[in-house]
Amino acid sequence: MYAPHTQRDIEQMLGAIGIESLDDLLRVPNDIALKAKLDVVPALPEYQIQRRFDRFAEKNAGVEYRSFLGAGSYRHYAPPAIAALAMRGEFLTAYTPYQAEVSQGYLQAIYEWQTYICLLTGMDIANASVYDGATALAEAAIMALGTTGRHKILVSRALHPNYRAVLRTYCDGLDVSVDEIAFDENGTTDLAALAHAVESKEYAAVALQSPNFFGIVDTLTQSALDAVNASGTIPIAVVAEALSLAAFAPPSSWGAQIVAGEAQSFGVAQAYGGPYAGFIASTQEHMRRIPGRLVGKSVDNAGRTAYVLTLQAREQHIRRERATSNICTNQAHCALIATIYLALMGKTGLRDAAALNLARSRELASAVANVDGATLKYAAPFFNEFVVDVGAPAEGVLASLQALGILGGVDLGRWYPELQSCILMTATELTTSADINALAAALDGAINVHAHI
Repeated sequence: MYAPHTQRDIEQMLGAIGIESLDDLLRVPNDIALKAKLDVVPALPEYQIQRRFDRFAEKNAGVEYRSFLGAGSYRHYAPPAIAALAMRGEFLTAYTPYQAEVSQGYLQAIYEWQTYICLLTGMDIANASVYDGATALAEAAIMALGTTGRHKILVSRALHPNYRAVLRTYCDGLDVSVDEIAFDENGTTDLAALAHAVESKEYAAVALQSPNFFGIVDTLTQSALDAVNASGTIPIAVVAEALSLAAFAPPSSWGAQIVAGEAQSFGVAQAYGGPYAGFIASTQEHMRRIPGRLVGKSVDNAGRTAYVLTLQAREQHIRRERATSNICTNQAHCALIATIYLALMGKTGLRDAAALNLARSRELASAVANVDGATLKYAAPFFNEFVVDVGAPAEGVLASLQALGILGGVDLGRWYPELQSCILMTATELTTSADINALAAALDGAINVHAHI
């Protein structure tokens, strides 16, 4: 029930803080108040407003660049039907599905999202989405901490640096330490070192990303998995490029018990870094610890299909200190967009898109490898991104490419001091042969310039 304040209530509150009116709460002090009159454009007809904003948009020259950026945020084709459906008012105005009787449409969409994630990961259950891939990893680690009662997490150094940073932030408040395992000369996690580390039986979980930050397939071998399982450590798989799930065997096939990931590739715009749609999925045994919301399918008293929120174990649902997490779902609209994308693409379309990514990245890798001074850093299998060593400071080479209207990739020296001359390059189904040829030609000149500086 909404109970507004009475005038007497307001007067008492104003008196308690020593002011006379509500306006005093909003009044700007005279010494910083704007004295001149604002130069505001007068009211314009709608068509002129459209033209005005079109001119603003034209100032963003970056949209015309040839882009080979990736590193956790990917350019993928989004069918126009996504916007036509996801932008309907029924979805945009819905806040949260607490009242199941009036939220059946959104609940069904979330249920389908959970189903898609389970199909793609091979897990038994999935939640109604979380904020992004980084917080998904952190929440997956908390699941493992609660299950094992241990206070240490082991992660691969080939896991996305930003994900690791968020994990450390979470763990710092929980008095949990995070240790890292190095990657080897193939750009994959050093599994021998990993197997040795878990022998201590101190770690609640070990997290690997596949494809990892370098784009390389990076999973547990059977011997490494046996060592992890024998130690009581929970294997966590991290997926930053969700489209790879349509090309490779699911994380369940190599022993992951929890899968945390980012679904931005499924029709969600890059949008300068967010908002995105994270996901968590797990085996049945971890169902009671999975964070956020889960939507279940049931029947009503008339025997009709009904969708409901179930297993809500977060602090807002009365559990308080017994809650397994305080995370809510993400902006559910992002998960809705991803669900519509998956429904439109279907199994065949998704596999076709993944195959195009594989083909384009091989075409790019071949072209770059033929540039004098450029070599592929790792020979291990990769999905749609890979590491190129340009033999010169990557920062300078990338700056030269950008001056020619090409975003050549990501400078790995930002996170890995030993990779100062290495660039992470990405190709998707939106990358054309013309883009690749332009990059190869420009890269040749950029390397020649910076190799002699």
